[in-house]
Amino acid sequence: MSERHPIVAITGSSGAGTSTVQRTFEEIFRREKVTAAVVEGDSFHAFDRLEMRKRLAELEGVPNNHFSHFGEEANLFAELEQLFRSYAESGRGMRRKYLHSAEEAEPYGQPAGTFTAWEEIPAGCDLLFYEGLHGAVVTDRVDVARFPDLLIGVVPVINLEWIQKLHRDKSTRGYSTEAVTDTILRRMHDYVHYICPQFARTHVNFQRVPMVDTSNPFIARAVPTADESMVVIRFADPKGIDFAYLLNMIHGSFMSRANTIVVPGGKMELAMQLIFTPFIWRLVERRRKVL
Repeated sequence: MSERHPIVAITGSSGAGTSTVQRTFEEIFRREKVTAAVVEGDSFHAFDRLEMRKRLAELEGVPNNHFSHFGEEANLFAELEQLFRSYAESGRGMRRKYLHSAEEAEPYGQPAGTFTAWEEIPAGCDLLFYEGLHGAVVTDRVDVARFPDLLIGVVPVINLEWIQKLHRDKSTRGYSTEAVTDTILRRMHDYVHYICPQFARTHVNFQRVPMVDTSNPFIARAVPTADESMVVIRFADPKGIDFAYLLNMIHGSFMSRANTIVVPGGKMELAMQLIFTPFIWRLVERRRKVL
């Protein structure tokens, strides 16, 4: 953690809803006039799209094949840790972008599914903002989780996560149900060993729970909507959290434990605005006092 150069990290698996959280923070940054150095977790994958497909094809049929974007072999964990360390110490570090689509890639004159060149983070940013798979990852070799000042986990119940992935990959990427199911099964080992443990290290977790039947995610015809869900918000340390204020401001919310508030799914973004705006104030004010 760093008073001069704070880091905010959102961690969650693909399809979990981290992009929604990112949009909420972008709105907070815009409103509060905070300059954030944005880092995308996908940019710390070890392989571009074609190379990843090649390696997956080479491993097809290999027993106990767990190679996936969730695991250590397919990611640059050491480089991510170095970025967090460098930014916390000096406000500098190296980042790049992963170009997901043709629209993103066009300005760079590169194919979709490739990385841009590494570049220095601009000087003078108020904080570093990371969104991706591994903002709180810890292994025998690296400890990324020790650097962020605010760690947020976004993790829907597993059946909902699978439904979201199935619908996204089928509708936007043209995959079959069988292909997506194979991906889910192959990466389950890495999900258990690299993704799940992160949520015990986060400061705040958001878990969306559907209020409709999702018992068989592989035949679900639609993704449960926000209004068909509740969101469980757990604080690792509830000290200083004004739960009475949140309960008053968020209609339909209630406390389920001393450190947990439950809100209607449609109120998730409002809850984030109310919870995290004061967090960002404190981080930025603390930074300005020591500069």
